[in-house]
Amino acid sequence: MDKNRAIAEAILPLVGGAANVADVAHCMTRLRLGLRDRSLVREAELRALPAVLGVVEDGTYQIVLGPGTVARVTPEFEALLTRSPAPAATATTTAAATATATADGLAAKGEAIRSARRTRNATPVRLLLRRIADIFVPLIPALIGCGVIAGLGGLLTNLHLLPSLTPALTALSAGFMSLIAVFVGLNTAKVFGGTPVLGGAVAAVVVFPGVAHVDVFGRTLAPGQGGVLGALAAALLAVRVEKWCRGRVPEALDVLVTPTLTVLVAGLATLYGLMYVAGRVATAIGDLADRLLTYGGTGAGLVLGGLFLPLVMVGLHQALIPIHTTLIEQQGYTVLLPVLAMAGAGQVGAAAAVYVRLPRNTSLRRTIRSALPAGLLGVGEPLIYGVSLPLGRPFVTACVGGAAGGGFVGLFHQFGTAVGSTAIGPSGWALLPLLAGDRGMGAALAVYGGGLLTGYVTGFAATYWFGFTRTILTDLNAPPTPPAPLANANATATATGAGSATGPARAAVGDPTP
Repeated sequence: MDKNRAIAEAILPLVGGAANVADVAHCMTRLRLGLRDRSLVREAELRALPAVLGVVEDGTYQIVLGPGTVARVTPEFEALLTRSPAPAATATTTAAATATATADGLAAKGEAIRSARRTRNATPVRLLLRRIADIFVPLIPALIGCGVIAGLGGLLTNLHLLPSLTPALTALSAGFMSLIAVFVGLNTAKVFGGTPVLGGAVAAVVVFPGVAHVDVFGRTLAPGQGGVLGALAAALLAVRVEKWCRGRVPEALDVLVTPTLTVLVAGLATLYGLMYVAGRVATAIGDLADRLLTYGGTGAGLVLGGLFLPLVMVGLHQALIPIHTTLIEQQGYTVLLPVLAMAGAGQVGAAAAVYVRLPRNTSLRRTIRSALPAGLLGVGEPLIYGVSLPLGRPFVTACVGGAAGGGFVGLFHQFGTAVGSTAIGPSGWALLPLLAGDRGMGAALAVYGGGLLTGYVTGFAATYWFGFTRTILTDLNAPPTPPAPLANANATATATGAGSATGPARAAVGDPTP
């Protein structure tokens, strides 16, 4: 059987079967499911699947499969929804049952942290940020693909190779960015309950070349003025107008009047106000980002790199997605992402230190071994939820590592070597093909690589020396308890103190990308 189909068949019954799945989507690393009844999910068995790197519940039920894998598993999963699911890998119950009490205890602790975070995050502002993220997350694969092609084109240009091919690569990489406003409009209308094509039609005004001939209070507009922010505002207004019309226009006239009024009212408002305002905001964002690292340098890098993991935990990192996109649209790359990516480097260093400091905790060391490759590629959920966050102190020392790496990148920016990313989404080593800067690819790679190394080393050292109290270190470094029968697993976990504040060690996992 195909590996990807087998993964899909193993997952489906554990999320309640085809009847429990309302909708399916995926981003760069996660299979995102809309579930009708959350209580039908057999989460312990789901987490035990070898292909599952973690689970996050944040509006939708998100199963972390990792880059590449998720894009192959999703079509197979969607195909299963149209027919009876094949018998899944029922041995996962056994796998969960044979987990050590230490692993069960830390998994329960990780789940408690996630549940508390979901409750705290259910505020109107954070729910709005999630919806904005839902607009931009589907665009990330195209941003990544076009970014890599742009980097390849720049490399060929610098090496004076294949001059006849570079214009074609430029067209491929720039074509999507020139029309990104339309895609933002489509997704905005879809997310906020409007007709996607109407949102796209209004947003298309932002990038239409003919706006240069429109006189707006004595000024002419520039195509693309306002960028993705203008498109977002235009589509939001279109949704409001459309919903207003749906409630007032007679059904016999709805098909004619509603689309016309939606495009007319929202389009004129975009031309005569939203494009100008959004353009000023976008310019201010670009200036602020440049000034922040040009004048703030190391200090700004320390703050951004050190606070990014907590921002992810409270969901506020989603507010950065349109900012990154605006910078890429304006400048060709976002200078913020390489700094923020250092948080993942600190996380990797902290996990490595935990591995070294706990030589007899085979359960936690097994988790770290499986999660480190993903962490090096920028998929941080397994390490965050499986290692550092449930353990407490290592999460703080991971932030220290991220701050050090961010400070390194910020220092070089202050000295005149800007490093940016041509796309959002990846981090860690996976960001290397997307790097760009004002001093060329070589300088960008050197600065970013130096930042990663700084984050690894500092995160490791901070965790090794300050990540544990003597008591907690003694408790965590005990040999694992022999496996208990499934019926007594919870009792065993409680008896060993695995779920206590000092107990501990393997965890369920559960991104921020980007």
